[in-house]
Parts: sequence; C-alpha cells; structure tokens
Amino acid sequence: MTVQTPTPFPNASGQPQQVAFDRAELSVILSLYGRAVAAGEWRDYGMSFLREVAIFSIFRRTAEVPVFRIEKRPALRSKQGQYAVIGQQGQILRRGHDLRTVLRVLERKLIRSVD
Repeated sequence: MTVQTPTPFPNASGQPQQVAFDRAELSVILSLYGRAVAAGEWRDYGMSFLREVAIFSIFRRTAEVPVFRIEKRPALRSKQGQYAVIGQQGQILRRGHDLRTVLRVLERKLIRSVD
C-alpha cells in the first residue's frame, strides 16, 4: 500500500490571496465604531480587502473622503507592527502590534468634556 500526499487545492479564481480582518479584529473595530456613531461623530464605513492590506475606512458623511483608515498590513508584523491608524491627510497617527492599543488614539478623540 502506497501513501499519497494530498494535492493542495488550487486558488479557484486565480487571483492572489487577500488580507482580511478576522472576527476578533472586526469585533474590536466595530465596537469603537458603534460608540462613535452613538456619539454622532461617524456615520458610515467601508472595507477593502486587497492583496497586501485590509482597510477599514471611517467616514463622517457618506460622500466624503475617509476621516480615518484602520489598516492591517501583515508584511509589517515583525517590523513596525501590522496595524495602523491613518488620518485624513495620510499621516500615520499610530502604528503597532496590538489592535486595541493602536485604536486608543481614536478613543481619545471621542472623549469630550460635557458642558
């Protein structure tokens, strides 16, 4: 009896693999998003899953450019950290290895004094 090694299943679409947020990451992001929507700060979001990066874009209004982008770049995992929060003009507000820590920069923007 001969043992055969399994043949890997080919990529059906022929397209390169995509980077995506997993369920735990989306839970953290959507929790922050929900609090910001309740506070009246944000109104819409969009997600893009590309070959090298997954992007969660946050909009103040639907027809505008994103106010913030949350990016996941696995290629930077061992260097600068795979998560980043990027501002409207493209400036990196925070980068790191832990998503919750990186998102704190956005949580601070939601905290306001009550008059």
